[in-house]
Amino acid sequence: MLSVTFDSLPAFSADAPRAVVLLCDAAGGETFAALDKATAGAVSRAVALKGFRGEAGQSVVLPAPAEGLSQIVLAGVTPKGGAAVDAVAVENAAGRAVRLLEGVEEAVLALTKGLEQFAPEAALGARLASYDFSVYRTKKSDSRPVLKSLSVAVSDVAAAQARWTALDAVSQGVILTRDLVSEPPNVLYPQSFTQRIEELRELGLTVEVLDEKAMTELGFGALLGVAQGSIHKPRTVIVRHEGGGSEAPLAFIGKGVTFDSGGISIKPAAGMDEMKTDMGGAATVIGLMSALARRKAPVNAIGVVGLVENMVSGGAQRPGDIVRAYDGQTIEVLNTDAEGRLVLADVLSYTRKRFSPKLMVNLATLTGAIVVSLGYENAGLFSNSDALAKGLAEAGAQVGEGLWRMPMGAAYNRELDSDIADMKNIGGRPGGAILAAEFLKRFVGDTDWAHLDIAGTAWKTKASAIAPKGATGFGVRLLDRFVKAHEADA
Repeated sequence: MLSVTFDSLPAFSADAPRAVVLLCDAAGGETFAALDKATAGAVSRAVALKGFRGEAGQSVVLPAPAEGLSQIVLAGVTPKGGAAVDAVAVENAAGRAVRLLEGVEEAVLALTKGLEQFAPEAALGARLASYDFSVYRTKKSDSRPVLKSLSVAVSDVAAAQARWTALDAVSQGVILTRDLVSEPPNVLYPQSFTQRIEELRELGLTVEVLDEKAMTELGFGALLGVAQGSIHKPRTVIVRHEGGGSEAPLAFIGKGVTFDSGGISIKPAAGMDEMKTDMGGAATVIGLMSALARRKAPVNAIGVVGLVENMVSGGAQRPGDIVRAYDGQTIEVLNTDAEGRLVLADVLSYTRKRFSPKLMVNLATLTGAIVVSLGYENAGLFSNSDALAKGLAEAGAQVGEGLWRMPMGAAYNRELDSDIADMKNIGGRPGGAILAAEFLKRFVGDTDWAHLDIAGTAWKTKASAIAPKGATGFGVRLLDRFVKAHEADA
């Protein structure tokens, strides 16, 4: 993880050559002038040659421009079209800029004067962009140094450091989520995932584990049906952060299918390797709880994750089976690949009954249908509460994690009625993501609830400004910002 510190802008000398990243909303300012002077005008000449105007996506790279400077990267921040610069724009610019650095372990990041208020966000963007899951690489194709530490130049170090404390916590939550989603399924399965969660007790979180016996006694028939084909036994893990006195908790529920073969309704071979990511919802919840604990959030929050592996075996669930969920409702399982909703059915109803939360938000890589609907830029938002949906969407917009609210209604819900049970776990192909949300809605009662279908946003095959390709950690920052709004209301 990239080390971040805050300090004043250092002097440039031949004894300690430095790599410098300058985030610009225009070409000019004191730091720009200092760099231009140190390079005998090379910076201004390069800016003129490249037509650099400080716009988002523009960059200028100068390798070894002077004796005291090993590399300079200028990166534009101002959004095209004249929109105002905000925190997200600065994060993205910083992320793009640090990736342009080559062969350096240390660098200085500075901002033109009008941008310095966003220095902590620049540090966040740089840290997230520098993430690299390299645990299993034994041979390096490139032996050149990689960026390990970043000093962010600011005039008020104390103020920047104070704001960084919370962002530091969130960044570590995002990185934890990315690590979990990136792990191979032979390493991360329900028991080992549980062990990773239990390690978070050192942050002050309370962790409770329900094993297969406990869930059988409680009547988790829907979740246990999914798990019965695997040698890896299921777990439900409850994580509590208690920082809000006697207030009802905010509850966050995650689907944790550590590998999804589809069961007997087996998936096609192409792309099945990515089904290790089907625990992305649970990973997001755990990353969030880590962040709340690290920043000592003054709120009560509960994270509940259902951890299973959906496998094919002689003991696997069959299409046509009927299971009884925790709350007593019966479900006809017509497709064993529609398993995430079965896991969430028990966890949602259990959370509602046991903890009486103020609200529930569940996250799941639930349907391919949401990817067809929204692509990879927005997650699907479904809710029984306009206020909750609005709060989540606003939080997402503030951190650059988009949500798009999808319709729900009785006509969709009726598609799930079964001839021989209370419901079936699939409807027709049309509106598949909506039908999955309607299924979940049957288990939340009158509690304010939202479902985030993150199937298109938890894992990407192309890098973004602040994330390499692969696990994104989507949802941690969004939900942390959402929780902060509730802290302010308290």
